[in-house]
Amino acid sequence: MKKIVLIFFILFTLVKIGNAQLNKPVNFPQSFIGKWKGKLQWMVAGKPTQTFTMQLNVLPTDTANQYTWQIIYGDAGKDNRPYILKPIDTAKGHWIVDERDGIMLDSYVHGNSIKGAFTVQGNTIVDNYTVVGNKMNVEFFSIKLTDKKQSGKGTEDVPFVDSYKMGSYRVGVLTKLK
Repeated sequence: MKKIVLIFFILFTLVKIGNAQLNKPVNFPQSFIGKWKGKLQWMVAGKPTQTFTMQLNVLPTDTANQYTWQIIYGDAGKDNRPYILKPIDTAKGHWIVDERDGIMLDSYVHGNSIKGAFTVQGNTIVDNYTVVGNKMNVEFFSIKLTDKKQSGKGTEDVPFVDSYKMGSYRVGVLTKLK
């Protein structure tokens, strides 16, 4: 019985430490600065998973408090997206990713993550970048707004609820390059 209690205590402590690391506020954007690279898996229901290289470069620019947010997909770097990360209201964790073509994507810092959501051509993309040590976990959810199903009764007790097709999911781990 003592062994079971000890094992439970050790597991509980490890979970608490792990959760504390995930929820630990970071000094954003300083903890994100660097060159990150890794593999991203792209999953679409009913199709084989595709794996490709992703790189994210977050580096200071010549303009104070602005940083590159350069995303490069693929080994050859053919899909190079040289965006800029700009502060809007850092006290509230509000930043934008400026695509430098008139498109500005809102992003918000939550603990050790920066998250955003935007809709383009009927697809809502939700992105999440989380730094833990020298690793960055990245996720992208693609939701098809045109494939909506409604359920419920439309009453106060059972309101209408819309659900959507999950178009695709991308997930990966990037490692900070030295």
